Amino acid sequence: MTGTTPAAPFTADDYRARMTRAAHTAADAGLAGLLIAPGPDMVWLSGYTPTAVTERLTLLVLAPGRDPVLVVPTLEAPDAAKSAGADVLTLRDWTDGKDPYAVTAELLDKGGRFGISDNAWAMHLLGLQKTLPDTSYASLTDALPMLRAVKDAAELGLLAAAGAAADSTFEEIRKVPFAGRRESDVGHDLADLLRRFGHEQVDFTIVGSGPNGANPHHEVGDRVIQDGDMVVLDFGGLKDGYGSDTTRTVHVGPPTAEEREVHDLVRAAQEAGFRAVRPGAACQEVDRAARAVIADAGYGEFFIHRTGHGIGVTTHEPPYMIEGEEQPLVPGMCFSVEPGIYLPGRFGVRIEDIVTVTEEGGRRFNNTTREMVVVG
Repeated sequence: MTGTTPAAPFTADDYRARMTRAAHTAADAGLAGLLIAPGPDMVWLSGYTPTAVTERLTLLVLAPGRDPVLVVPTLEAPDAAKSAGADVLTLRDWTDGKDPYAVTAELLDKGGRFGISDNAWAMHLLGLQKTLPDTSYASLTDALPMLRAVKDAAELGLLAAAGAAADSTFEEIRKVPFAGRRESDVGHDLADLLRRFGHEQVDFTIVGSGPNGANPHHEVGDRVIQDGDMVVLDFGGLKDGYGSDTTRTVHVGPPTAEEREVHDLVRAAQEAGFRAVRPGAACQEVDRAARAVIADAGYGEFFIHRTGHGIGVTTHEPPYMIEGEEQPLVPGMCFSVEPGIYLPGRFGVRIEDIVTVTEEGGRRFNNTTREMVVVG
């Protein structure tokens, strides 16, 4: 199995529904509309990805009761007209030498407050403010953090397929030699396997061996993996536009009693976090459930990050499983559950699955063993 069977593409009607829902959600939040720059939000809402993001303004304008409009440079208009959502968009192109902010201003409420993509260029926001001085703006993360959080059936299918491809990657990587090879060698293996199983984009391949495993985001280095090392493997990327992200911690040769104890503790914490997933529960309850297991065992100071993050068309997005996040869980939300223990100068352990909220509780998209795996 290679996992390379292409997924059914989203249709113009899918994009129409997303843009309509986004515009109404913006109105409910007291916004006059949304201004979407090139990036994940634009891809998810309209299906359009510019071939290159340059200083030329490209902006998707959404407002309730109005047709969505894509402001685009004239030289890029032919590509925009071929995008998956083009049939439900009005293209408003502008040529070099013209003022793109004046073109955009014609589409906006002159005194409105707008949600704008976090990744919009400052020069474009400042240009709009100069042209429309009575407008104001809020980042989408602040104004509509849950815009992409609840996935539909097709998106859930894509996330499940990405998770299965990551699982296949783990099943293969556990067969390769670890001892005597550099972390970077195993990282290359992980990237190659993710691509073999259908990923078009590899976002990260963390290989933290021995003391490097105590750094949650160590990624890879030139350290030679040794017999007796604990090795944290955290990897993922995009398959058919949707993310994977999983972590398993393996051991080179037989583990010590302490190493097995710590691994079992993290496994119990991960299970507790998963069991806390249910509709209506606050995101922070997932964090609390996982953290309590580790804290009660005396390792609380060594769990140094949140328990989870959302995933979709990016590998990190809202919602976040962290203390203080009172956003209730809703069926269709997808996020990681990934507690860890990191003992400085010694080793680290992390176990991570992507989970979706169902009507009854939670469902994992990663299903490889969470028991200690011994590698050679």
